[in-house]
Amino acid sequence: MPGGSFTKEVDVPIEAIWEFVSDMNKWAPLIPGYVEHSILNEKQSTWKFKGDVGKLQKTVSMRVDITEWKKPTTVKFTLTGISEKISGNGYFEAKTITAFQTEMTGNLNMTAKGMMGPVINPVLKTMVPKTVKRLTESVITNIIENNRQVARGY
Repeated sequence: MPGGSFTKEVDVPIEAIWEFVSDMNKWAPLIPGYVEHSILNEKQSTWKFKGDVGKLQKTVSMRVDITEWKKPTTVKFTLTGISEKISGNGYFEAKTITAFQTEMTGNLNMTAKGMMGPVINPVLKTMVPKTVKRLTESVITNIIENNRQVARGY
């Protein structure tokens, strides 16, 4: 299964990371290629992305199921293609380094099935690690900015 992880140390307390990643509405729009998402219930949503697959540009709809909320360290999820035969899983994980420093990891694994799988999976193999890095960095940037606003009293 094509996948990737990205880890970075962040100068914020673990609670600030949890406050952000425990709310899908905060990080779903940060996914590269994001078009829209809808919350179905506390643990399930649908997301729509636009992406390049080789020379084709595709819009893909996915169902996202939260499989684990483990405050304040872990959010795990699965992905199921609605419009395409794609599946996957991923997580955000935080580990305390000090009271004001946390190690954050983003992880994503995806695979395409069916007749297009042999064509799409090699593209996913290079695309997924870049996507998870961009997403995790965007999440971190937003967490840092939100933490600054809280510290300033906004």
